[in-house]
Amino acid sequence: MACLRMVVRLAGPSRFRRSATLTALLQLKVQPSQLLWRCHPVICCSTSAPSNDITVQYRHGRPVLALPLPSRQEKCLFFLRPMLMTVSDLIHDIRREDSGVSSASVFTTDGVRVASGTPMDTLLNKDFHLHINGVVYNVHSVQREPLTGERVTSMEDVKNTVHMLHTALQLPEHHLIKEKELQQKLDILKQELMPLEQMKAQLDLRAERSSSRALWVGLALLSVQGGALAWLTWWVYSWDVMEPVTYFITYSTSIGVYAYYVLTKQDYVYPDAKDRQFLHYFYKGARRQQFNVRKYNRLKDELSSVEEDLRRLRNPNQLRLPVEQIQPSTE
Repeated sequence: MACLRMVVRLAGPSRFRRSATLTALLQLKVQPSQLLWRCHPVICCSTSAPSNDITVQYRHGRPVLALPLPSRQEKCLFFLRPMLMTVSDLIHDIRREDSGVSSASVFTTDGVRVASGTPMDTLLNKDFHLHINGVVYNVHSVQREPLTGERVTSMEDVKNTVHMLHTALQLPEHHLIKEKELQQKLDILKQELMPLEQMKAQLDLRAERSSSRALWVGLALLSVQGGALAWLTWWVYSWDVMEPVTYFITYSTSIGVYAYYVLTKQDYVYPDAKDRQFLHYFYKGARRQQFNVRKYNRLKDELSSVEEDLRRLRNPNQLRLPVEQIQPSTE
């Protein structure tokens, strides 16, 4: 502009109008370029990728995980319960919060997959990687201070108190529900056992009669044998003739007793022999009457187990009731 003004002065009045016109044209050419340059905004961009590092923070005594959700493009706070949650619960909460999460898994810093049943208390002891839809988030755990002896004692007291409160609030209702279930199962088992018990009672009666009859028959045979030996000794032959006969009869009896032990692996004791005979007649009658012994034994075992569970459930110690005081005998 200074050069243009000097040209105007040197040219004189005759060339003043041309110079003014030239100056106006130059100004018109310069101004659009200035306007165009001013209309373009300046945009600053960075080529560095966003950080995927996440640090577990503690708020109100509970660990909090600020996790960016892929579909919503915002962070969401997940309050963790280390003693009650597992890795599967965390993944379930993430998928429930963002339906766009198709895959989610947890890996250690060494690249080993963490099982879904791992407690969060164990997972938060070290850093880990959280894979969500192919994106890896580096989760850094905050190292907790080691517990001293006094703090451990106080924590145990708190746990005992919480356990007692939970027992006082939840145990009666749980006992009532469990007792109702066991009582219904007990009634069903008794109904199934009723016809089997009636059939078994008849089989027991018949087996008892048969085994008793066998005992009386054995007594009768022994009596007949003793009478025959006495008759042959005093009326037909003499003792010199019958002595070897009685010896061989006694020896044959010993062989029979030993054979009983070899076959049954039991001593020949009269009560045991009688019970064995009873079982023989019982199973013989059960096959004849088509009585299912295995089913009966299975139902009896289940009935005994249910009754034992009911007894334990109704125990005063389980219900936290005072035990009745044992009264001294009046004798």
